[in-house]
Amino acid sequence: MGRYVARRLLQMIPVFIGTTLLIFLMVHVLPGDPIRAMWGEKAADPAQVASLRHEFGLDQSLPKQYLDYMVDLFQGNFGKTFGGRPVSEEMSMAFPVTLRLAAVALTIEIIVGIGLGAWAGLRAGRAADTGVLIFTLIVISMPVFVLGYLARFIFADELGWLPPNVQDSMNLQQLLLPGFVLAMLSMAYVARLTRTTFAENLRADYMRTALAKGLPRRRIVGVHLLRNSLIPVVTFLGTDVGALVGGAVVTEGIFNVQGVGNLLFKALGQREGTTIVGVVTIFVLVILLINLLVDLLYAVLDPRIRYA
Repeated sequence: MGRYVARRLLQMIPVFIGTTLLIFLMVHVLPGDPIRAMWGEKAADPAQVASLRHEFGLDQSLPKQYLDYMVDLFQGNFGKTFGGRPVSEEMSMAFPVTLRLAAVALTIEIIVGIGLGAWAGLRAGRAADTGVLIFTLIVISMPVFVLGYLARFIFADELGWLPPNVQDSMNLQQLLLPGFVLAMLSMAYVARLTRTTFAENLRADYMRTALAKGLPRRRIVGVHLLRNSLIPVVTFLGTDVGALVGGAVVTEGIFNVQGVGNLLFKALGQREGTTIVGVVTIFVLVILLINLLVDLLYAVLDPRIRYA
């Protein structure tokens, strides 16, 4: 196991470098000059423009800019915004908010998604199964922004059960509605995936053997069926964590959540390359580590899986 983890960590290095290089190049080859854009429609002073370009290293070649960025990155320096604030300070304020929102969404996704999928899978072919499939298909078909505004209109504006906007990100109640919206699409996929694996494993030989041995139904479903059915679900959940963190731009905009999505949206509008690359770099690290954790969880769910 230790050698496998070490090998996977070494494999992450070229993936990390390649991904950050790709994002860095995509950001810095966009048309327009972000320094001149700071003046808007006003005439910019060439001396000030040159000074700022030198201050942010934009007068260097792209390879030199990337090399300097990576050297600073390994020293914990993500650079500065055009406003002069450290990018690390901006991210330290935004990331905890998005992580709390993603945690709420992931909890809803796991509890409701796996619960609905297991309930439908145990009743495959019946009315309950058909109802779950239709419900999840409707959710998958709805764009996030439509679902977000619809949920806010129903649960906040009409019923008044939840606040329409997030004023305090530490307040769990205020994060419930955006967390629910953020989780809905993934929850539908989790429910359908769980339903399929449950229905397939119900016909497996080991299930017939467990029934023939007279084991209690709760133990058969809760231990044998659930553990074997969760392997593909865990794979999806692992990849979805990165999507929850990185895909919260629309949800955070609807509910005024001051998280990473909001920070990234503003940085894209102002073409602040250092902020964009810094945020995406953290995304890449999170996704790589979660993928490693998911692979290790396979051995917990299925003892037959061993890593050399």
